[in-house]
Amino acid sequence: MAKGTSLEYDEVIAVCKSLFLKKTKDYGTAWRILRLSSITDQIFIKAQRIRTLEETKVNKVGEDITSEYIGIVNYCVIALMQMELRTEDPYELELELVNTLFEQHVNTTKELMFAKNHDYGEAWRDMRISSLTDLILMKILRVKQIEDNAGQTVVSEGIAANYQDMINYAVFALIKLGVK
Repeated sequence: MAKGTSLEYDEVIAVCKSLFLKKTKDYGTAWRILRLSSITDQIFIKAQRIRTLEETKVNKVGEDITSEYIGIVNYCVIALMQMELRTEDPYELELELVNTLFEQHVNTTKELMFAKNHDYGEAWRDMRISSLTDLILMKILRVKQIEDNAGQTVVSEGIAANYQDMINYAVFALIKLGVK
């Protein structure tokens, strides 16, 4: 389990990170202006597009679901970074800092994945990609509800854990799609 999944996970993350850092070089860290709720909505748009493509099989934009799953991973990492950064921190961050923050959040998320995979026995390998899409959409709706409740939960995990789960579901989908 561990070696295959770990290698596949790292390969997918390398693709996501490469695109993220290239876009950072092109656009800087303009995403710093986004509030957490706006990032959640961006993730929702991507997941909803995947679901629409899965159901209709009609693609009028030209980008496939692979690019949308990559976008979900990267927007979730952005959300985790935004939760860590203070609003008074500068909007423009050095590429090296962005790289370090990306690595930190992905490594923590990967550790969570291994803990859950231990308990669930890598059940995701037997799931349909459409189920992973639905789980991401469910997590988005949970995050929106927590945001609407001003971040307060009674017994549930917080927003960060939901973003981490979305990253892992998207990585699983990308592994199943053969992204390397």
